[in-house]
Amino acid sequence: MPNQNYQNHTQRVPVFMAVALTLLATIIGSSVNLYQSFGDHQRLYCASLLLVLSVCLLFTLFLARIFALKVQDRAVRAEENLRHFALTGKLLPPQLTIQQIIALRFASDPEYLPLIDRAIQENLDQKSIKLAIQNWRADTYRA
Repeated sequence: MPNQNYQNHTQRVPVFMAVALTLLATIIGSSVNLYQSFGDHQRLYCASLLLVLSVCLLFTLFLARIFALKVQDRAVRAEENLRHFALTGKLLPPQLTIQQIIALRFASDPEYLPLIDRAIQENLDQKSIKLAIQNWRADTYRA
């Protein structure tokens, strides 16, 4: 596996996208089926049920992804709080946003503390923090 850096740190999940696109195609198809069923009362119930279930499945898929990322964000915040405490004896400054903390996890220990100060003073966004990192600390466990 190559060294992780800004250009290759994002992770894609092809199966997630394939399922999402399949559900989107199902929603389009079931919408067409519902439109064509308006004159036929025998098909109307099944067509509307198929559309509702497809939309619910798509929302469930995205909510499951969002919930998993939120849990990971909390874990990263706790890990970085511990890391900062180990380096300084203090918790992370409250001025840092969760997005800044998530970006800071890639910084090596020598540049971690100066980058925290810079992130607070300059109100750096996630991308700017990641671009400022010279010695990348890989995080291969993020999903």
